[in-house]
Amino acid sequence: MIVRVHPARCHGAVPVPPSKSMAHRALLCAAFADGVSTLSGITGSEDMEATLGALAALGCRIEREGDVCRVTGCGGFPSNLPEGITVNCRESGSALRFLIPLFALGAQTTVFAGHGRLMERSQSVYEQLFAERGLLFERKDGALAVRGPLQSGDYVLSGNVSSQFITGLLYALPLLPGASRILIQPPFQSRGYVDLTLQMLRHFGVRAWFESETTLIIPGGQRYQATDYAVEGDYSQCAFFAVLAALQGGIRLTNLRPDSLQGDRVVLDILRRCGATFTEDGNGVTFAAAALEGARIDVGDCPDLAPILSVLGLYARGQTRLVNAARLRDKESDRIEAMETELRKLGVPVSSTRDSMTIPGCAGVPTFAETMVHGHNDHRIVMSLAIAATLGSAPLVIEDAQAVRKTYPDFFEVLASVGGRIEVLHE
Repeated sequence: MIVRVHPARCHGAVPVPPSKSMAHRALLCAAFADGVSTLSGITGSEDMEATLGALAALGCRIEREGDVCRVTGCGGFPSNLPEGITVNCRESGSALRFLIPLFALGAQTTVFAGHGRLMERSQSVYEQLFAERGLLFERKDGALAVRGPLQSGDYVLSGNVSSQFITGLLYALPLLPGASRILIQPPFQSRGYVDLTLQMLRHFGVRAWFESETTLIIPGGQRYQATDYAVEGDYSQCAFFAVLAALQGGIRLTNLRPDSLQGDRVVLDILRRCGATFTEDGNGVTFAAAALEGARIDVGDCPDLAPILSVLGLYARGQTRLVNAARLRDKESDRIEAMETELRKLGVPVSSTRDSMTIPGCAGVPTFAETMVHGHNDHRIVMSLAIAATLGSAPLVIEDAQAVRKTYPDFFEVLASVGGRIEVLHE
């Protein structure tokens, strides 16, 4: 898909879509619960379809009506899963890393498949854990085969790779007979995502907690309890419109919980530190236009914000430096390289190291001609470039724009609803 995004003055209300992170978590808890859970806010996207497909492979019954899913859970790990079933995770790193330990609860072999860069992305944490326990973890022909059964006990994980590995174990270990611990080697990044997992586990009747800053306690022999849950708005997705709103003003973001535990809620703190003017109430945030200042921003706990924060840096006064960003290189694309490459096409001398990115601000609207840029098959790169174009001096033609279907299929429609100007040049 190729789109042309024109400069535009936007205003109005943006209903923030439900959180992908929370939806993944709720679906998996419901899958292993006794009884029927009714989940609202399960919107269509390729990532959600990956998780729903995995639930079907487990034998869960799923009824969908609009954004509501009724999930009849398995009441624990099903004992009759066939040998060698294939679970297609599409391009969802969250789905893959959450599901590996859950399917490894049994002694059957499960084959995980995916698209794009997914099967190339690092799974070294699980690979080491499985090897230590003599369990199958084999990459072959673009797929991954695993076989359990996992056992309760101590699991030592690096804290600076991805919290998704911790979350995957937190789902699986409570279903084992004995107690377990997860020992996290510092530095511990993305703690907020682990807190989201613990919150969701509690909602479904499962106990796990931090005994210390780096030790998680997980009692065994637990059962998930069916319940109802409404997925809250997604601060990761709202960040794109928040940067647009902070620079242009006149935009209100709705469906946001002010007490959310989402780590990417920090986008509001970052914007405030850069000079943004906004007011919060019980359901949203309203922005007034402001001149933003560049800053040093640590993205170690919020790596998904980095692409749109690089766009913030483009339009800020003074230098913006994103640090502790190494994990960006192991996403759907190498997001440091992708944003550096595309912003350089606009004449911006962006520079980077292995774990940082530096953007010299333009103190206004940078001058560039209509330019073709590439989305790198990465939803966050495409959305960031679309916001850069909306704020810019000339249109950007974005290739690979279909990548937004991964998590935010109606992104361009929402942008258009507040005044964005988008032409679809090729479906």
